[in-house]
Amino acid sequence: MTVTIYHNPDCGTSRNTLAMIRNAGIEPTVIEYLKTPPSRETLVDLIERSGLSVRDVVRQKGTPYADLGLDDPLVSDDQLIDAMLEHSILINRPLVETDHGVRLCRPSEVVLDILPEARTVPFVKEDGEVVIDELGRRAK
Repeated sequence: MTVTIYHNPDCGTSRNTLAMIRNAGIEPTVIEYLKTPPSRETLVDLIERSGLSVRDVVRQKGTPYADLGLDDPLVSDDQLIDAMLEHSILINRPLVETDHGVRLCRPSEVVLDILPEARTVPFVKEDGEVVIDELGRRAK
């Protein structure tokens, strides 16, 4: 199983997603996208394979989203991609790629959709929320 996570270590959701992957016994390729942003081709491919729109993958909170005028519905997908490449903080996280697909893992449990190996391994988030109980059942 090949797993890649576009990770921000300062984000609790990203940390929980990474921990869930590792808890399944998988050591993913970790790309700290704020330090090493993806190429245009990679970003477009990840968005397309996730099934989301470009706008769905743009992070608004804590970013220059509004200051750059990206909230204008007339801003095109290409313009949004350009902005995400110029300001990588605009890329919502974590994006995870596995052999089973690509997902924006918000909330972190979304990773279970593309990581069947993690579905039965007990896991508790860093805030104490149970995701998979001791019997291997998904809590939600």
